[in-house]
Amino acid sequence: MTFYDDIYPFYPLQRTAFIVSGRLLAIILVFLMLAVGLLLILPGIRGRTRVFWMLRIMTSLFIGVVIVALNFTNSWAEARMTTNATYKSFSNAVIQAEVGLHVGLYGINVTLRGNPIVQFNETINYNEMFSWHDIAEEEYEQALIKGLPNPILYIVEKFTLSSPCGMIFQYSYSGRFASATLWTAFCCWILANILFFLPDVVYAGYMTMATAAFIFFSMASFSTIKNVPRCVFSIGEDSFVTEYSHSFWLALATGVLCTIIGFFVVMLYFLMPEKVKAAFSLRFDSYEDEDKSCPEGYLNSVFLNGEMHLPLTPKVTPVSRNATSSYCHQEYFPALQ
Repeated sequence: MTFYDDIYPFYPLQRTAFIVSGRLLAIILVFLMLAVGLLLILPGIRGRTRVFWMLRIMTSLFIGVVIVALNFTNSWAEARMTTNATYKSFSNAVIQAEVGLHVGLYGINVTLRGNPIVQFNETINYNEMFSWHDIAEEEYEQALIKGLPNPILYIVEKFTLSSPCGMIFQYSYSGRFASATLWTAFCCWILANILFFLPDVVYAGYMTMATAAFIFFSMASFSTIKNVPRCVFSIGEDSFVTEYSHSFWLALATGVLCTIIGFFVVMLYFLMPEKVKAAFSLRFDSYEDEDKSCPEGYLNSVFLNGEMHLPLTPKVTPVSRNATSSYCHQEYFPALQ
């Protein structure tokens, strides 16, 4: 152990930034397991219903995983820039790095990545998480004790209770209501999936549109941060402000998708209710399969009645398609006793 292999004696090892959020990974794995389990049913579904079933499953699981994952992402609002800034307190060392601020519904994520990543014999790659309920003075003091770089401390200080910007109140309250409406949208999504298996599919369409409405309510709740003067982050000679990011636009796309699905289900139900009921109850091509497996023909009524002696001119009666289908899996001519 030497001073030249990036391992310093009597000091803890340098921390590395996380790659994937554990909560998001767990959510994705759970929905992937559900998708695989439901797709295993596909070989048992006949005809064109198989494709329709697969589209239903994939679309429904996509909406569900997006609604749940949006609660735990840190990309509702983002800001990033590359600047020259002092690295640590009580030091004149200046580094060139990319500073990023990622805002979620439950907290913020501050990143600092050097350009190049190794400067002053140290790997500059930080990714620090701060929750709303822990981002008060105590957590800021812990960040000071850890000796985090100055750009991270500067950004976190803007979200403390003593900051004149008051950003913690803006983002925490808007994120709290946005999360509550998203969980309500998730409940509506569950009810919509249950109602799709009931005779009145129109109520499933209504609940799908209710899911979209609550997603839009969550976006409106988070957008209230734009109604107050935003605090400007100035690091070095550069500055930045937060803007809407991936999670916000993904919520918008999911809400529009739910609106389209709900609208078409309700509209088709009033235009052709029987076909819609048959499609969502997996009886879409039942008559078609019966026609293919049992062709139209004639049955001899004498043999069907079980008579022993055939008349000279047996009477043959035509059988309709519905009657033919009822005898598809029976013997046409039973054995004579």
